[in-house]
Order: sequence, then structure tokens, then C-alpha cells
Amino acid sequence: MLSGELYRDSDPELVELRKACGRLLDRFNATPADADDERTAILRDLLGGLGEGSWIMPRLQCDYGANVTIGANSFVNYDAILLDCATITIGDDCSIGPRVQLLTALHPVEDHRARRARWESAAPIVIGDNVWFGGGVIVCPGVTIGRNTVVGAGSVVTRDLPDHVVAVGNPARVIRQLPAEDDAAR
Repeated sequence: MLSGELYRDSDPELVELRKACGRLLDRFNATPADADDERTAILRDLLGGLGEGSWIMPRLQCDYGANVTIGANSFVNYDAILLDCATITIGDDCSIGPRVQLLTALHPVEDHRARRARWESAAPIVIGDNVWFGGGVIVCPGVTIGRNTVVGAGSVVTRDLPDHVVAVGNPARVIRQLPAEDDAAR
């Protein structure tokens, strides 16, 4: 699955991994509003990596959790869906709006028989440092988002986006170049 090869999500090992993830998500999503330490501890058990100062608001949904890595000082708002059949890497200082979907799963397009037989594959998503997604952004499998890029609310990102741009729409298109600050000077 992680190599991008075809797999079936009904594989017993994958089913058990999703159930284990689901149990942690049940705990995370049920934590009281003032239980920040408990929520962070659950995320450290669930995710592949959680950088210092990063936090996620409930309700969070993901397939495995272990394939998600979030850098330092990043924020994921309410109702995020992180379908992590492949790796999802979120950089440092990112702001992810409510109801954002990061979707790595792919299904056969040309071969309807394979699709009917429930074969699928996955492609990783990479989000650079200091990226901001407005609410409801959808990022499709295999997409890389460059550093300091802003994606407008409701946009569907189907292709890679470069550093220092604003992109909006469905499919998302670059509408403006942003100043390229000297990252070393920050």
C-alpha cells in the first residue's frame, strides 16, 4: 500500500490497523474541551509524528494515523479528514482550515473490473512549511504544496502547487505570486 502498488483494503492486517486507529480516534474525539494534555498524548500514540506546539481540533478522521506526520507549530482545525493510505506530511507552521480533506487513496479509472473487485492504490501528499488552507480545501492523491502557499476556501487541489503562491478554485489554479521572503531571516 505505502509503495503505491495495488492492494485491497479488506486485507486482514489493514482492517486491524484501521480498527486500532479507530479506537484512538474514538478517544481523541471524545476528550473534554479542556483536556489538552490528554488530547496531545493520544495524538502522539496515533500519528507518525507530531511536532512541538502543534495541535488538532476534534473531530479528526483518518485511516491509519501512523502515516501522518505534522511538523512544529502547525494547527489542524475541526473536522479534518486525513485518508492516509499513503504518507501525509504536513510541514512546520501550517494552518489547516476546518473540514479540510487530504485524500491519498486512488481507485482504478481505466479498469472497471479492478475497481469492482475493490483494488486501490495510494499516492503521498506533501505540504510544505507555512502553508495555509482555507476551510473545505480538498487535496487529491500525489499532490505536493510548496512553502508559504495559500489555498483558498473550497478549492480542490489536483496538481502540485509551487512555493509562494495563492491558488483557488476547482481545480485550484494559481492566481497570484506571493513575495518570496528570505526564509533564513525569519
